[in-house]
Amino acid sequence: MRITGTHFNYLFVCKRKLWLFINNINMEHTSDLVYEGKLIHENSYQQRSYKYEEIELDGIKVDFYDTKNKIIHEIKKSNKIEAAHEWQLKYYIYVFERNGITGVSGILEYPLLRKKETIILSSIDRESIQKMEKEIESIGESDTCPPIEKTKICRNCSYFDFCYSGEEES
Repeated sequence: MRITGTHFNYLFVCKRKLWLFINNINMEHTSDLVYEGKLIHENSYQQRSYKYEEIELDGIKVDFYDTKNKIIHEIKKSNKIEAAHEWQLKYYIYVFERNGITGVSGILEYPLLRKKETIILSSIDRESIQKMEKEIESIGESDTCPPIEKTKICRNCSYFDFCYSGEEES
């Protein structure tokens, strides 16, 4: 399995969502919130397409890469799942390093919040990423879907109807 930044994001958001995604049960195409996020990505920082590149490398796709300053820019709609965003960006930096591009850092950007956060990768993070890759593979290789983890973000998840169909609301 080729691990992507989405896998890392979902590992932090919901292991059930991760398992469904790995097993090609995709619901993002039906989500208005996912579409809204794509619009924010496309319409925020429009001048960047002239200065920076959208890069695909070893299974990952970064929003913008500033080759001169070696900075990956990752644009997100909301900071509600900020830890997931941070680890997704750390994974991107890790993949760049794995491909011989060193000295890379990242910036998480939340244009609607007018907030930015610089992300760096430590040696402890590298070790954690290796463990997380194994966990992602283990979840993906499982024959059974993990149970529902009821959280605040479930209601806004593109998999909500899939997970909660047939259940009564409380």
